[in-house]
Amino acid sequence: MFMLRFYAALVVLAFAVLSSGVQARGLDQNEVRSFVKEMVEKHGFDAARLQKILDDARVSKSVLKAISKPAEALPWYRYRPIFLRERRIREGVRFIENNRQTLQRAENKYGVPAEIITAILGVETRYGDQKGGYRVLDSLSTLAFDYPARGDFFRSELEQFLLMTREQGLDPRKVMGSYAGAMGIPQFIASSYRNYAVDFDGDGKIDIWNDPADAIGSVANYFSIHGWEPGGKVAVPALVSGDEYRAVLGEGLKPDLAVSKLPAYGIFPQQSLKNSAEVKLLEFDLNGGEEYWLGLQNFYVITRYNHSALYAMAAYQLSRAIRQRYDSQVADK
Repeated sequence: MFMLRFYAALVVLAFAVLSSGVQARGLDQNEVRSFVKEMVEKHGFDAARLQKILDDARVSKSVLKAISKPAEALPWYRYRPIFLRERRIREGVRFIENNRQTLQRAENKYGVPAEIITAILGVETRYGDQKGGYRVLDSLSTLAFDYPARGDFFRSELEQFLLMTREQGLDPRKVMGSYAGAMGIPQFIASSYRNYAVDFDGDGKIDIWNDPADAIGSVANYFSIHGWEPGGKVAVPALVSGDEYRAVLGEGLKPDLAVSKLPAYGIFPQQSLKNSAEVKLLEFDLNGGEEYWLGLQNFYVITRYNHSALYAMAAYQLSRAIRQRYDSQVADK
């Protein structure tokens, strides 16, 4: 009977491991030992304690699968409907209603509109409802030591994560987040938390996991530091003619073309822009055609949160939908 129970327990354990996508194997110990040595020398970590923490990390198959198929690889016509949904718009309006004073205070301090902050939180976690079900320790360890394509970046984020948890008195084995190690309502990676997260409600701690005020203030601070222009436009639609416009459809996202030069390339903004302003021509796939937008500085700032024109455009359009719905409801009251 004991052996039957023992084998049954093993089956249950194996099923749980497979279901979570975490393989029952540890990390490459040569790399881990090198990392531990570096953390001891650079930051004074206790070697034995850090080794014990990393011994608990496991390689996650689902993390490796997810990072190989990001949503940003989709065409625009498939990407947009993920976020521009009635439910997300409705919940965004409710988020503004529930956090109106905090959002206004953030806008006053940092210059970032309430609907932009709200849309970012809506795209990232649906306003805190979907903060991620992975242990950040597993995600970052997997990507640091088992994903050579971006191993250096995630090794640095693992370093930042361990520093963050030490500074904040958190158990690194219990912090949850996304498959890429992003955390909390705004999905900050560890380096972003350490550099941009703020205690916006003044309670003495920076809690981006459970405190909407800190999440709101942190997103606004992030945008402000990255160059958000208060009152500035984000993007405007454009029409193109001929083939000259293709010469300025570069891969970069930073505005690099003066508005005064647009006519020479057959590009015509559908809203007024200052001739001195700089823009980036953006092309979006409509599945049978394309649409064109001109991204300005504030659009570029959104791409610093996620380096994708698709992401920035989805966040911007969601922000407009939320603002229009919110204003309409206020007017009807």
